[in-house]
Amino acid sequence: MTSFKKVRLHPAWAVAAVVFLALIGAAGFRAAPGALMVPLHDEFGWSTSVMSLAVSINLLLFGLTAPFAAALMDRFGVRRVVAAALALVALGAGGSVFMTASWQLLLCWGVLIGLGTGSMALVLAATVANRWFEHRRGLVMGILTAGSATGQLIFLPVVAALADHAGWRPASLVVAAAALVVVPVVWLVVRDHPEDRGVAPYGAPADWTPPLRVAGGATRRALEGLGYAVRQQAFWALAIAFAICGATTNGLIGIHFIPSAHDHGMSSTTAAGLLAAVGVFDIVGTIASGWLTDKVDPRLLLVAYYLFRGVGLLLLPSLLAATVHPSMVLFIVIYGLDWVATVPPTATLCREIFGERGTIVFGWVFAAHQLGAAAAALGAGVIRDSFGTYTYAWWAGAGLCAIAAVLSVVVVRPTAPTGPTRPAAIEEGSGEQATPLPDAVL
Repeated sequence: MTSFKKVRLHPAWAVAAVVFLALIGAAGFRAAPGALMVPLHDEFGWSTSVMSLAVSINLLLFGLTAPFAAALMDRFGVRRVVAAALALVALGAGGSVFMTASWQLLLCWGVLIGLGTGSMALVLAATVANRWFEHRRGLVMGILTAGSATGQLIFLPVVAALADHAGWRPASLVVAAAALVVVPVVWLVVRDHPEDRGVAPYGAPADWTPPLRVAGGATRRALEGLGYAVRQQAFWALAIAFAICGATTNGLIGIHFIPSAHDHGMSSTTAAGLLAAVGVFDIVGTIASGWLTDKVDPRLLLVAYYLFRGVGLLLLPSLLAATVHPSMVLFIVIYGLDWVATVPPTATLCREIFGERGTIVFGWVFAAHQLGAAAAALGAGVIRDSFGTYTYAWWAGAGLCAIAAVLSVVVVRPTAPTGPTRPAAIEEGSGEQATPLPDAVL
């Protein structure tokens, strides 16, 4: 039996703290383009459509990279993947200060930052929580997930204020520097597995032994999970609804709220502060939604969330003004509480319907979320250029929320426990050993 040393302060907490820092950065880096669209347009004259395309590429790659990030971490290790991801973000943000053509915007803010942040998505939180914690795993997963809201809260006002007073180039360099500062911290503190530090996971029993590791298993499980899911009607209902969730959060509000508010005479700094406030209420809403998901039919929660969001988008054009007034504050509060409140019930439905494949399926549902965000980010930019206003984009988002509410109703939950479903067994004679799936692969 392997003997592990006992420590007063378990290194798992240090690893979780550094990963939380990286996730904060990733969220801030993703949110930054929304605060830079106005100054980029003022300097280069680039259309909203072109800048929205860069953001769409960013969101698309963020979503498509996430399901395979676990495979990269299995192959190269968490520390190397996170350090490389942060370096990509720094390269994209720092390289953008030399831009002279719009294709460079697509490369820097779209491709490089999209790939970098995609490698630090929820899969990083799940990987660390599952590898390093046996006890308090859910709490750690919730805290790490909240890093996304916190990152938006910290970065958006700073980036917007810098862009207003010093220019967009210093703002981009701050993003690059923030990413680079975290790299040595990750390299010094993070290890791939607890046994690399000579300890068992936090809260592990005395007889705990390291699990067998199968190279390449994450990619196989991800693809097998997708192949199984696409044959199920429930997957398409959940995926389309979650794509609408992404469209009406990251794609519309996250990217276009600041330039839309600017159209109505509000300063970018004020609009960024309102958007950052969404992040504050997002934390409260996500925790409350998780609590409600244990007590209420998740489908009913999703219906309520999408309908509230749709009403908010329907009213938004009449709420935007040069100054902040009580009705706008109310919109921010409601939208913040609703921002990612859809995640707990959607993840729960995936687990209930798809059994042990549930977390993998949720990874692909999350990819659909980002596809919806990318499509909405581009579509809203085209609408703004075509009609000179975002109004039709907000109304289209409201209509999509109604569709998502209907899709949530028609999702069929299992009537009785059917037991967990296992992925296809590894072929006999392949030389690989099957290992149990972790609680959250993605």
